[in-house]
Amino acid sequence: MQGSYLRLYVRESDRHHGRLLWEWLLDQGNRLGVRGGSAFRSIGGFGRSHAVHEGGFFELAGTTSIEVEFVVTGDEELRLFELIRQAQVRVFYVRLPARFGVINPDAKDPPELSSED
Repeated sequence: MQGSYLRLYVRESDRHHGRLLWEWLLDQGNRLGVRGGSAFRSIGGFGRSHAVHEGGFFELAGTTSIEVEFVVTGDEELRLFELIRQAQVRVFYVRLPARFGVINPDAKDPPELSSED
């Protein structure tokens, strides 16, 4: 199946209506029917301010990034991005073309996810 690999970057302390933003993003993907999503805490990095943040320093707690990832169809990507726009959430993202499927699918897997290889 063809689609996109999306990686969205948020600070671990970012919130949307009182909820952690990374949790909100995963919940929205789930509600839209995206097959799966994951969130990962970084151990260090920098962004547009070029300030290096590391998860090991107590005084920097809450300043490292969380990477939220989805593998989506074109329609799922459009719906997710539109939802984020409507919520007026500012998120930096990376979008890469992706080909995905299931090796040895079972009866619960839709036929379009069967491995092409």
